Amino acid sequence: MKHNFLLASLLLMSVTFSAQTKEVLMVPNENLITENILPIPKSISEGFKKYSESRSAVLSAVHPVDNSIIISTRFASVNQLHKIAHPLGARKQITFFDEPVSSASFEPTKGEYLIYSKDIGGNEFGQLFKLDMNTMTSTMLTDGGRSQNGGVRWLDDGSGFYYTSTKRNGGDRDIYFMNPDKPQSSKMILQVKGGGWGLTDVSDDNKKLLVQEYISANESHLYLYDLASQKLSNITDRNQKSVVQSAAKFSKNKDVIYFLTDRDNEFIRLATMDLKSKKIDYITSEIKWNVENFTLSKDKSKIAFVTNEQGINELYILDTNNNNYSKVPGLKNGLISSAEFANDNKRLFFSKSSDDSSLDVYDFKLNSKKITRWTESELGEMQKEDMSAPNLISWTSFDNQKITGFYYPASKKFTGKRPVIINIHGGPEGQSMASFLGANNYYTNEMGIALIFPNVRGSSGFGKSFLASDNGFNRMNSVKDIGALLDWIAKQQELDKDRILITGGSYGGFMTLATAYEYADKIRASVDIVGISDFNTFLKNTEEYRRDLRRAEYGDERDPKMSEFFTKIAPMNNTEKIKKPMFIIQGTNDPRVPVTEAVQMKEKLKAQGNVIWYLEAKNEGHGFRKKENIDFQRAATIRFIQEYLLK
Repeated sequence: MKHNFLLASLLLMSVTFSAQTKEVLMVPNENLITENILPIPKSISEGFKKYSESRSAVLSAVHPVDNSIIISTRFASVNQLHKIAHPLGARKQITFFDEPVSSASFEPTKGEYLIYSKDIGGNEFGQLFKLDMNTMTSTMLTDGGRSQNGGVRWLDDGSGFYYTSTKRNGGDRDIYFMNPDKPQSSKMILQVKGGGWGLTDVSDDNKKLLVQEYISANESHLYLYDLASQKLSNITDRNQKSVVQSAAKFSKNKDVIYFLTDRDNEFIRLATMDLKSKKIDYITSEIKWNVENFTLSKDKSKIAFVTNEQGINELYILDTNNNNYSKVPGLKNGLISSAEFANDNKRLFFSKSSDDSSLDVYDFKLNSKKITRWTESELGEMQKEDMSAPNLISWTSFDNQKITGFYYPASKKFTGKRPVIINIHGGPEGQSMASFLGANNYYTNEMGIALIFPNVRGSSGFGKSFLASDNGFNRMNSVKDIGALLDWIAKQQELDKDRILITGGSYGGFMTLATAYEYADKIRASVDIVGISDFNTFLKNTEEYRRDLRRAEYGDERDPKMSEFFTKIAPMNNTEKIKKPMFIIQGTNDPRVPVTEAVQMKEKLKAQGNVIWYLEAKNEGHGFRKKENIDFQRAATIRFIQEYLLK
């Protein structure tokens, strides 16, 4: 009896201990696939909760009559659409899905319904839906298949809209017209070849379309499409290579357009072109930085344009009567997006963030010059003193090329040399800017880690020569820029050259993998997020609509010499040089960098006996968007950092 009692007691203790163990460890949800990840204490998630609950508000649409707005923000797992009737008013949620919804467009006369786009599981096959603002019911308007649908451009009378779709063959982005009251009436207006086509404007008389063909970050072209004759005419010279000509809009004069171009200049300028004479006048030549985007007021009397000046956005208002412009006063340095004029032409709505605030929506009244805040997004429990502010840094690469980046120092409460995380942006034509760190403030304020976001060659924002300097056979020069950054870190008194972790997503993932084998002796560990492990297999398996667009940047794998170069530089083929622990993170449904890129890298490193952690989300695509997945990814990353960077 005593033996049975003792056995029962031990079994009870075992069950109790097992239950307690489960209670204190994070458990991945049913959509997450994990391999070799060490147990993650729940105390990690509890510790970063202060930093992970911040929200943002992005402007999606302005009502054509009452000037209420639609924003995209998150209150549960993913971003959904919300309506706000007046500044700092209550946010009324109007979409309720498991998948995120961000973009929306009001019917332009009464605003009784809006059009929005939504995909499934991050597959990026966005479908268009009509949301009735009275009944709150949604109706799918497009085919629901493996097609991308978007780029909505309304007729002024609200009788229908143009949009782009890849539904014909999955690869070519044709232009269609639809009356949303009769979605079955949708018809193709213009059939094209390639995945980079889009509609930029409709003429006031609804007879002509401005159409853009995107070739690469360094080249795009403009066309005029006559709806009556069904003739597509070149506005710009299709034979002129390596020139950006984009975002065209009709001016008050039907024969004159506004557009963006880097023709005859290192940077992108706002310009006008006379469609008859082809004469171009450059408006913003005095600004020695890129004009990123612009929007016209409804009466075409004003233009709002945004510049990118050394990683900080500036907002300008231009008078189209004389093309004079001035900077909007009173804005703190930060990033600006989603600018849209109200129908009354009296105010401009836009989204803005700074280093201590996530994106929020504001309006600027053109007459009084007054700025009014419409949203005030919660930052969780974060206080301003918890946040690190960016410092612009520069270093010299192997060929004397100046490279810059943003450095977020660790909190001053930490002493001694600080470990470093280098976070490389994707694209490769992306750009790290002076942005709000958000949840990443956990690393600087709680873990004492300095963060550096470099802009290696190939980044946008520094002129078209710099943008093109990593193309084709020059690919590894951008990796050498990271090597030069490692040398720069070694010279900084406050930074620890022996504790450096490399991370990045998409193309930044390739850079992470390449750094892991090129500079294995100078780093402690790496975290690869949806990264390219072999350009040959990547270009073979990425979705068809983007394959040629990526070949223009990386090179054509069908060329034997380029394929041989890809084979030589592929991280997959250099795994024997990778010596340090690696964490690979991937979405199963990724249409850009397919899951096969992650799996083949993981399997080869595992076969070699490397320390390799793996996390895959079955309901995500090119990066995680669902909060429960993001939280586990962040906790696992912190655990990885604790184990392999900080020890």
